[in-house]
Amino acid sequence: MRTFLQGLRACLWLMLLCVGAAQAGVMTRAAMEAAFPAPLVVGEKERDLPVWPIYAQDLTSTSIVAYAFESMDFAPIPGFSGTPFNLLVALDKNGVFMDVKVLSQHEPVFLDGLGPEPLFKFVEQYKSLSLKQSIKIGLGQSGAAKTNSANVYIDGVAKATASVRILNQSLLAASLKVARAKMGYGEGSDPDLIARVRPDVYQAMDWAALRKAGLVTRKVFSNAEVEAAFKGTAVEGLDDEAKSAPDAPFVELTFAHLNVPSVGRNLLPAATWDYITKRLDPGDHALLVMSRGRYSLVAEDFQRGSVPDRLTLNQHKLPLEMRDLDLDTTLNLPPDLKDAKDVQWRVFRVIAPAGLDPALPLDFELMVTRAKGQFMPELVNKRFAFSAQLPDDYFEAASSDSKTWGLSWTSRWWELLVLVAGLAVLAWALDKPKWLTASPQRLARFRTGYLLFTLFFIGWYAQGQLSVVNFTAVIQALFAQRSLGFFLYDPMTVLLWLFVAVTFFVWGRGTFCGWLCPFGALQELISKVTQRLGLKALRVSTGLDRQLKRVKYVVLAVILISACISVTWTDRLVEVEPFKTSITLNFVRAWPFVLWAVVTVLLSSFFYKGYCRYLCPLGAGMGLLGRLRRIDWIARRTECGSPCQRCRSDCAYQAIEKSGAIDYEECFQCMDCVVIYESEALCVPLYNKARKTGAPTVIPIVPVPVGVQP
Repeated sequence: MRTFLQGLRACLWLMLLCVGAAQAGVMTRAAMEAAFPAPLVVGEKERDLPVWPIYAQDLTSTSIVAYAFESMDFAPIPGFSGTPFNLLVALDKNGVFMDVKVLSQHEPVFLDGLGPEPLFKFVEQYKSLSLKQSIKIGLGQSGAAKTNSANVYIDGVAKATASVRILNQSLLAASLKVARAKMGYGEGSDPDLIARVRPDVYQAMDWAALRKAGLVTRKVFSNAEVEAAFKGTAVEGLDDEAKSAPDAPFVELTFAHLNVPSVGRNLLPAATWDYITKRLDPGDHALLVMSRGRYSLVAEDFQRGSVPDRLTLNQHKLPLEMRDLDLDTTLNLPPDLKDAKDVQWRVFRVIAPAGLDPALPLDFELMVTRAKGQFMPELVNKRFAFSAQLPDDYFEAASSDSKTWGLSWTSRWWELLVLVAGLAVLAWALDKPKWLTASPQRLARFRTGYLLFTLFFIGWYAQGQLSVVNFTAVIQALFAQRSLGFFLYDPMTVLLWLFVAVTFFVWGRGTFCGWLCPFGALQELISKVTQRLGLKALRVSTGLDRQLKRVKYVVLAVILISACISVTWTDRLVEVEPFKTSITLNFVRAWPFVLWAVVTVLLSSFFYKGYCRYLCPLGAGMGLLGRLRRIDWIARRTECGSPCQRCRSDCAYQAIEKSGAIDYEECFQCMDCVVIYESEALCVPLYNKARKTGAPTVIPIVPVPVGVQP
């Protein structure tokens, strides 16, 4: 313990000395020239903006073709080790990714786990994609299939979903900063800060009231305006109707944000409103666009359910893809619109990944086409723009917690729901120890069932294994003065830590180590199997056990000190945990790591949960944090320890002192001693009291469901 505290003190001192040191780019001119060889030419790195211009040399001139930069200089978003990715990015003049390379990364899953190859393959998908597209991960679609679309999908990496989301965020955030500075588009707010339509704001309004409130936007283009746009072209003066009635409307456009409750519920029948709210995913938008007049909103050959051919939508100079919802319904319109034969309307869907921000203006463009000639006619297109703005009362302004990590939560909603339900069941059971420990059989069945849930769902399926890496990531992020928001990309970890943090005050470290650690569950289940096969665990002496339990605190101290000094050494030292090999990667890894994981699992067959008790640095951290416990929740009798040693002799974790006191820092909350305490057949004082005789104390020989034999 003293060694640990000394190490922790040294770590904090180093942090005070080093805090504020910023990590800068690592690429030298020689390295850049190697990355962009001839015929490309690397220019001088700019003084004010850490960007390298890349030129192309032809016979007569040299022209700039791209800007190269390191993501670390613009968006040092920490990964799960607390250290950011560093990517070398080449962005051409149009905002298209010419190349993306990984310069450095310290993600545990890509270090001797899956290996770096899946990460390299992942970043290759960005080539030829554009910043003007909305890039989404994990839909199993090829990005090449949608390179011309406003939305593009790239494949993620199994077992590294959160890590590649952080990489994607780092890449896009850095690239957008360069694009704004060098290319002049996408000005304004951070694209990750998106306002949300308020679902709780509703007021009954008719058409006139909607227009007055600014919820319906109307724009009229006259014949004269359209004719003026075609002036000087080959199709000038071909519209006879425009000549005869220049002030008459050519087209009247009307727009409304249909998924705003005050709009949708007033304009749509109740059944249609219910249908739309169920069909739209969180963050999607339904936009009503109506045209009236000589020119229709969509062409006669328009295919329902497709992207409109005449109408486009932009926001901050970036295109957003709209797709027809193919909605068969009616609208609650005033009679002059409802009965008019020249009225046409469609409802378009903009999906959440497109990033539409309802707090910002929506810039529409209607394309008008004129033709001259009968055979192979000459076509001339002109665009007519109009904008719409949602009033402030109908959306929630963006805040710093609306980053793209939100998608990690919404896409895993059912997993999180199952986890919350499982945690609620555990909290209820631990809060009712008399029910849980009413009999050895009930406790054994409940515990085995919950350990299976922890191993298969929390661990192998949902990848919810907490790790000492969580501690080192915090330290390294604090070193660099970075936010801890990277944890939000892994919602399972966040929820588990929140629950465990509360249980520190109530029950101590045992709630996690005894019930919620997937690797601990694996060890205990293996022990149960080997015991049924007749293999009995060994029990070390009390003195040796006490010395061995100190080892994990030394291991933790070494790792935390390393986190203050060297990221590389930390990456190596955290491999003392077999969690990544056994839980994250299912033992599919290089043989030395698999061998270590197998050894630590088999160790529990001979020394009950030996790794957890003697080596686990996470367990050491949990033991220290478990000191926050406010109550001694395991009841004791005056006879416990003197003369009775029954619970102590049966405790598989050797967490009961000779005096009968519970060592909560080493208690794994298995509840076996509580079963004994409550049972007249197992507890010696209760057994003797029940006999109501003056006979000497006798320890009854009754089978107890514990991990070892005394």
